[in-house]
Amino acid sequence: MSQEPTQPQPSRPSGPLPGVEDMSKTAMLRNGAPWPVRWGLLNPWTWFSLSVMAVVLVPLLFIAIALLPGDDEMGVWAHIREYRLSEYVQTSILLCLGVSLIAGCIGVSTAWLVSMCSFPGRRVWEWALLLPLAVPAYIMAYTYTDLLDYGGPVQSALRSWFAWEHPDEYWFPAIRSLGGAMVMLGLVLYPYVYLTCRTAFLDQSVCVLEAGRTLGHGPWSCFWRIALPLARPAMVAGLALVMMETLADYGTVDYFAVDTLTLGIYRTYTNLESYAAASKLAAILLVVVAIVLIAERMSRGRRRYHHTTSRVRQLPRWQLRGWRAGLAVLACVLPLILGFVVPAAVLVRRAIRHGDIHWQETVGNLAFNSFQVSALAAVIAVTLALVVVYSARLVPTWLTFASRRVSGLGYAIPGVVIAVAIIIPLGWLDNFLVDVMRERMGWDVGLFLIGSIGAVVAAYVIRFMAVALGTLDAGLGRIAPSLDHAGRTLGAPPRRVLWSVHVPLMRGAVFTGLLLIFVDAMKELPATMILRPADFNTLAVRVHQLAKLEDLGQAAFPALMILAVGLLPVIVLSRLIATARSVEGVS
Repeated sequence: MSQEPTQPQPSRPSGPLPGVEDMSKTAMLRNGAPWPVRWGLLNPWTWFSLSVMAVVLVPLLFIAIALLPGDDEMGVWAHIREYRLSEYVQTSILLCLGVSLIAGCIGVSTAWLVSMCSFPGRRVWEWALLLPLAVPAYIMAYTYTDLLDYGGPVQSALRSWFAWEHPDEYWFPAIRSLGGAMVMLGLVLYPYVYLTCRTAFLDQSVCVLEAGRTLGHGPWSCFWRIALPLARPAMVAGLALVMMETLADYGTVDYFAVDTLTLGIYRTYTNLESYAAASKLAAILLVVVAIVLIAERMSRGRRRYHHTTSRVRQLPRWQLRGWRAGLAVLACVLPLILGFVVPAAVLVRRAIRHGDIHWQETVGNLAFNSFQVSALAAVIAVTLALVVVYSARLVPTWLTFASRRVSGLGYAIPGVVIAVAIIIPLGWLDNFLVDVMRERMGWDVGLFLIGSIGAVVAAYVIRFMAVALGTLDAGLGRIAPSLDHAGRTLGAPPRRVLWSVHVPLMRGAVFTGLLLIFVDAMKELPATMILRPADFNTLAVRVHQLAKLEDLGQAAFPALMILAVGLLPVIVLSRLIATARSVEGVS
């Protein structure tokens, strides 16, 4: 057999093609990285990402250092350890368990009803059930105390109807108690479980649920035997968020005099003026938070909950009629009324009857302070988070991914712990700057970082940066790496690609991060109370001060402003749910 003559091969050019960068650089990409890995493990982006991680870690290291024994404050810690520590820990654990039980029952049941059943008003309830997210727990505590306390309208009406003259003649549950705190926190935190479980129920495979229907299982049986076990990771994740928010709460437990670790840290630092003892309590609270996070991770084990089929179409909902439909409506209406309508109505009633007629003058300054620090913290946190997630995209090494993980730990740390943690590094930096100014320029400027607006903003940034990291990471992940390669081919540096290409494409994620951090910062209470300047009040701080003085009428207007601002993320989430529903309908 004759062989065809081989054609001469064209010589390959030794250098790069005209106008195109040497592709040997991009040949070293790892894990789809849009930039050459050899561009450096120690490039400026990585260093900046590590610096952001240090901002979160350094205050926690100072707490660890403060755990070392000190002769000056050992008496305070010995007293707390002997008489108060066990009560703080036990109360915190009981509060977490009670709030998780309430939030879990409400969140899981309502998520199942609006996702898998059809009954009157279902499309309204699916977004209206998010409204309690707008109400801070401490405002719930103030309004329900005003409503249910001995001098409130409920008990006054009962005494009038039944001609009771003394409290000993009847029993009424005490609102200012551990049980009352559980109910208040459970009513405002159940949407975390509702959101995660609803997403899981909507995403479950149709085959499994259809098999259950074929075998004769009704709505309750399918829920209990099939859907709930499959939604376990989502439910546990939502409950972990509920527990962390419960451990971080200060306003509710302070108003109800429930001795938790958070309240103990604040009292130890402010009343006993013992930073070392407060740091020890903060370390214990961090251990409890770590246990919650580890338990959430370990609860999954090696189980896998992914789909085994591609058939994930929408399942026809069960039609509920008669008394079953009435119970479903009641299950959705009660959390909405108790968690949003009642506190909003009490605040409006108080504002109309007993509010300050010059509220514009008094609330205006508070609103400006709150907007100022919250907006500044939101911009800084989103900017830092954007650099962190982009660094992990540029060079996906263990350093950048560790920075991404650690920088997001702040959300799991209660605000009171962050406030106590950053006092020592700020104090050291304050003293250093004072010495430099005095020696170099002869100026005695005094301490200007501790007790400043900058300290408050720093606490907000550390606490809420995780919110921006999550939204920006999801937004950046939806952008194809080919855009990075195109920008690199055209000679654009990473900074220009980020600001000219990525940020415009992910402006929705950027806006969402700004909005969520702004609202969370508006509601933050313990960190603001510890770190704020002496003459600086925010809406949250003023509401708490007036409520402690039992002057809910004066507190009504600023509380309504906080509630109104809190509605913004709820509106965003409602629009996302509506968009997802329309997409499901099209598909």
